[in-house]
Amino acid sequence: MTSQTSRTDQPSQPSEPPAGYTPFAHLTVPNAPLYRQVMRAFLVAKERFAVHLRPEEVYAALDAGSRPADVEAVVKALDSLVAWGNLRADPDHARVTAVEDFYRRRFIYQLTRAGEAAEAALGTYDEVLGRRGELQAVALHDIVTQLRALLVIAAEDDPDPAKAYVALSVLTARFADLADNARAFMGSLQRTIDLHDIEVEAFLAYKDRLIQYLERFIQDLITLGGRIALLIGELEDQGRVAPLLRVAATREAADASPEVAEHAEAVACERWAGRWSGLAQWFVSGEGRESQARLLRGRALGSIPQLLAVVRQLNERRAGRSDRSADFRTLARWFAQAPDDAARHRMWRVAFGLYPSRHLTVDGDTLAERTAAPEPASTPWAESRPLRISPQLRRTGSYERRGKPRRVADRGEAKRRLAEIAARQAGEVKEARERLATGGPVRLSRLGELDPIAFQLFMRLLGDALATWRPEMTTTVTTSGDGSMEIRLTALDDGSTAEVHTPDGVFSGPDHLIDIVDLTAEVRFGPPLVAPVSAPAGIGSVTGSGEEL
Repeated sequence: MTSQTSRTDQPSQPSEPPAGYTPFAHLTVPNAPLYRQVMRAFLVAKERFAVHLRPEEVYAALDAGSRPADVEAVVKALDSLVAWGNLRADPDHARVTAVEDFYRRRFIYQLTRAGEAAEAALGTYDEVLGRRGELQAVALHDIVTQLRALLVIAAEDDPDPAKAYVALSVLTARFADLADNARAFMGSLQRTIDLHDIEVEAFLAYKDRLIQYLERFIQDLITLGGRIALLIGELEDQGRVAPLLRVAATREAADASPEVAEHAEAVACERWAGRWSGLAQWFVSGEGRESQARLLRGRALGSIPQLLAVVRQLNERRAGRSDRSADFRTLARWFAQAPDDAARHRMWRVAFGLYPSRHLTVDGDTLAERTAAPEPASTPWAESRPLRISPQLRRTGSYERRGKPRRVADRGEAKRRLAEIAARQAGEVKEARERLATGGPVRLSRLGELDPIAFQLFMRLLGDALATWRPEMTTTVTTSGDGSMEIRLTALDDGSTAEVHTPDGVFSGPDHLIDIVDLTAEVRFGPPLVAPVSAPAGIGSVTGSGEEL
C-alpha cells in the first residue's frame, strides 16, 4: 500500500526535462497553443483569487473552439507543465470517499513562481510587440503641473515627505509614459513611412489625421518644452532637487527591514537621482548635446514631408506610371514578337548595353606580339592565348599607374578661421541677448534701434509669444524653445503705435508692454532655437525705403 501511494502522489515526469529556462519550454513544442491556453486559464483564476484548479475546471475554462476532445489531453498538458516547473501538482484528497479513490490518480494544480514570472514576461512581450505608441501632449501638461507642485513643496521650510514622494512619483511615471510611448510611436511611424506592415488604402485613409496629430503635438512640445526646461532649471539653480530626492528615497525605504535599511535608502536615493537626471536630459540641452525633446521635435517635423513624399509616390503609382516590373513585361512581349534571332540579339544589346568589349585596351608590346603571331578569329576561347589583366583591375574595376602621392593639405588656417567665426557669432548672440533683456516691463516703442542680429532674435521671441496667443487673451508668457529666454507680452488698449528702427527698415505695429528676461545669465541651456516664424497679420510689419520687406 505504501509503494502504491508513492506512485500516485506525483504526476508522471518526462525522462529528460529540457535544460535552461524550462518554464519557457512549452513555447517550442508541438502543442504550444494548448499550453498557452492552459497557463492563461491559471492566470485568469489567479485574478479571481482562485489558488488551485482541477483538470475539469481547466478544461471548462479553455476556448470552446480550440478545446481538446476529452479532458485527458488537458491532464497530459498539466503534467508536462508540472515537469517544466510552470505548475505544481498536489494530491487531491478532498474527493476521496473510498479506498479505491485513494489509489486513483487525482491532483489539483496551481501556478509556481517561475511559471507566473514566465507568463508575466510573455504578457509584457505581447504588449510591447503590439504597441503603436502615441505622442502624449497631455503628459506634457501633467509634467508642468508636477514641477510647479515641487517648487511649492521645496519652498517650505520642512517639506512634507508624503507630498514630495507623491509629486515625484507622478512626475517620473508620466515622464516614463511619455518617453516610452514617443519611442514606440516614432518606430511605428517609420514603419508607416516605409509601408511596412500596413495596407496602402489604410495609409491613405488616415494620413491627414496623422499629419494634423503631428502638427498639434509639435506645437505643444514647442510651447511646453521650454516651460519645462525653465522649471527644471529653477529647481536645480536653487539647490532644491537633492533634498526632495533624499526625502522621497527615505520614504520609499521606510518599510525596509532594520538590517538593510541603510542600504535600501542608498539604493533608492541613487535610483531617484537617475530618474531626475533622465528627466532633465530629456528636456534640457547641454553643451555639445541636444535634448531628446528637441530631437523628437526634429524627427516629427521631418516625418511630415516624408509622409507627403510617400503619398506622392502612391499617387504616381496609381496614375499608371510605369515601373521596372512593367518594363520587363513589355520587353518580354517584344522579344516574343521579334521576327528572328538576329532581331532578338539586337534588341538585347540595345536594352542591356552588352556591346562587344571595345572598352578593353592593350599596350604596344601586346600589339607587337599579336602582329608577329596573329590569332585566327575562329580560335575558340579555351584554346586561345590568355589576355593578362592587372589584379587591381580585376579587383576594383579601374587601373591607374602609381604616381607621386598627393601632399597632405594643411587645414590649420581654415580651422582657425572657423573657430574665429564661431567665437564671433557666439559673442554676437550673447550681446543680442544682453541688448534685448529689458530688466522689467517696458513699452515696445521704447526698445530703440536694434542691430540685425538682435532684431532677428527679437522676432523669434515675438513669434514664440504670438504662437501661444489665443482669442480674448491680454497677456501671454512663454520661453524660447530651449528655455534660454523668457518673454511676457501684454496688449495695450490705448491705440498707440510702436516703431522699432533697424538698419534694414522700420518695424511698426500696435504698441505692447514687453518684458524679456535672459535666462542664460543664471542657467546655461543649449544653443538658441532657430526656427522661422511669421507674425500674424496686424501685429507688425517691416518697411525700408518705402517698400515692405
